[in-house]
Amino acid sequence: MIMNIAESFIDWTKKKIRYHIKKKKRDIYFYEGQVWWAALGKNIGLEVDGKHEDFHRPVLIVKKYNADMCFVLPLTTQIKNPVVWYQVPVSVGDKKRVINITQGRTISSKRLLNKDGVVPIDEFKKIVEVYIKQFL
Repeated sequence: MIMNIAESFIDWTKKKIRYHIKKKKRDIYFYEGQVWWAALGKNIGLEVDGKHEDFHRPVLIVKKYNADMCFVLPLTTQIKNPVVWYQVPVSVGDKKRVINITQGRTISSKRLLNKDGVVPIDEFKKIVEVYIKQFL
């Protein structure tokens, strides 16, 4: 068990070093309301992890601070039944997902891998309203 956890963290650390070194300043254009696959990594406890070998997960860009930093909320297809207070349903194209508003974080744009879609403006506004109501 401990060896599996250690191996997973070692794998993520190797990937993280590659993302940090290889992804120099690049022309990446991201905007609020977009969904991107991001390399979130191997996290601790109940923090949302990235999945698969690249430790990636879809995230909603909630706030763009500048070309290098943004605040994101992770998406999941693991919808609780009934939906719990911290899950906000969202559509990305024809995909049904939920936003986990308790797992928001600021990330470097170096973690952004590829764009997956855009959340409809009315849904984006609802997500922001729910987030503000719960945390601000």
